Amino acid sequence: MPRSIVILTEGHTNPHTAKTASCMIRYKGDEVVALLDGAQRGKTSRDLLQVGDVPVVASLSEAPPANTLLLGIAPAGGKIPASWRPIILEAIARKMNILSGLHDFVSADAEFVAAAQKHGVELIDVRKNNERDIARRRGLRPDCLRILTVGHDCSIGKMVAAVELTNGLKQRGRDAKFIATGQTGIMVEGDGCPIDCVVADFVSGAVEKMVLKHQHHEILIVEGQGSLVHPSYSGVTLSLLHGCLPHALIMVYEVGRDCVTGVEHVKIPPLAKIRELNELMGGINQPCPVIGVAMNSRRISAEQAEEERRRVSQEMNLPVCDVIRHGPGELVDAILKFEAQGAWKTWGESAR
Repeated sequence: MPRSIVILTEGHTNPHTAKTASCMIRYKGDEVVALLDGAQRGKTSRDLLQVGDVPVVASLSEAPPANTLLLGIAPAGGKIPASWRPIILEAIARKMNILSGLHDFVSADAEFVAAAQKHGVELIDVRKNNERDIARRRGLRPDCLRILTVGHDCSIGKMVAAVELTNGLKQRGRDAKFIATGQTGIMVEGDGCPIDCVVADFVSGAVEKMVLKHQHHEILIVEGQGSLVHPSYSGVTLSLLHGCLPHALIMVYEVGRDCVTGVEHVKIPPLAKIRELNELMGGINQPCPVIGVAMNSRRISAEQAEEERRRVSQEMNLPVCDVIRHGPGELVDAILKFEAQGAWKTWGESAR
């Protein structure tokens, strides 16, 4: 049976917290029938999330028929809001599967499990995993190009940039694969590994395992997580840099984001410093240059975005674009130009 989804964002329907909802509507919009947020009834996803035209309803009874309730937020700590429990239980009673990417596993909640068994539905936790592999840097193919998105903060569009770059490469006739490393990316792609829910010793190994599994493709675009300068989430960023051993990086930033999300007293360093840090940590065993910049310009006008684009391009001497506003073309060009140069095929001999 095709999946039909109501996305629960109750009390959190904004582009930052509801980024899971936003991306599902952008990339799986044909499956989404409604957003559920009682305070926003009558509006649309475009009004609130700047994407799609999905109606917002106040209750499940108002929503079109659906077989899945998706928990559509990505809050700090990944907790299920207490006020959502009655809605989740009602969805189960309506014989809807529950799809969650939160750290609170619905399949580990006794009340949800009992209800699901009674009504014959599934509780799906995309973050649930049993990864136990350690990175060893053996068997990496020299002719599979690996590109990683990195950023100056969390929740700035590293996943969106990676998906758009993958799609852009496919449109050019290239065999590219998006490597999902977070809850939303997994829901969009249908596979991947939630690295922020892997035991610390095995994070880089989990990333390496995905690379080894998919390196029959010509180009891998690996979804970045966190930021090296974020005091809460830098660990997953470093593990990604070491686990996928990227040949090159696409740096992502949001215009106007000056402080670290959730730790607002911590200032974000200049982009040049972010670039230096990522090239340093990614380049321990082989070169790892930033070859382009993906700018998230959602908070500013088109005219302001063009000026910012020119400024950063001159400052970094790199192509810069917003993959949604401008399309990913310039960054796709940068990847293909880097690939054509070919020097990366000789790097990292010890990794094979």
